[in-house]
Amino acid sequence: MATMLVPPWLESLLSAAFFTVCRTHGDAARGECNMYCLDCKGDACCFYCRSSKHKDHQVIQIRRSSYHDVVRITEIQKVLDISGVQTYVINSARVLFLNERPQPKSGNKGVAHICEICGRSLLDPFRFCSLGCKLVGIKRNGNASFALEAKNEVLMDRREGISREEEELREGSQQDVYPPTPPPPPSSARRRKGIPHRAPLGS
Repeated sequence: MATMLVPPWLESLLSAAFFTVCRTHGDAARGECNMYCLDCKGDACCFYCRSSKHKDHQVIQIRRSSYHDVVRITEIQKVLDISGVQTYVINSARVLFLNERPQPKSGNKGVAHICEICGRSLLDPFRFCSLGCKLVGIKRNGNASFALEAKNEVLMDRREGISREEEELREGSQQDVYPPTPPPPPSSARRRKGIPHRAPLGS
């Protein structure tokens, strides 16, 4: 099945309850559970739990947008291939949603792009609205992956193709590689023809 395409911690991440009060550090200022340890694959944890129990572990921070859980692209793309998932800019950070968000049935009339799983309207030509929908798509069809190795292989193939093209260009004539700099355009500013004179006043 798609077990190799999905990391073992992803389903527990998507089902974890975030932004609850930590049982141990509930009275502390940062006692809200908005962290998730990828090594332990357990429940959400707070800032203090991370510092004490998950100090050397791989931990990501979950954020909130309109009562839905999001994760920053800069954090999640280090551990997951997120290709095909719609991203958004929220508070000047690029994020994606963890799970499907309900949308009214009439909400996607005349929309060019929709999520393959839940039918939610998308801003750009992506396949999925969230990590949860991509997971369902992988389990259903197997034509996507979260594995970074698969993404790296595609990138390596692309790089090899580019390097072959570069070699062919080097072997060919190099005269057209750097075209000569065009001369500056002629100045269109007109000089004044003298001091302007006021029109005589009619009496």
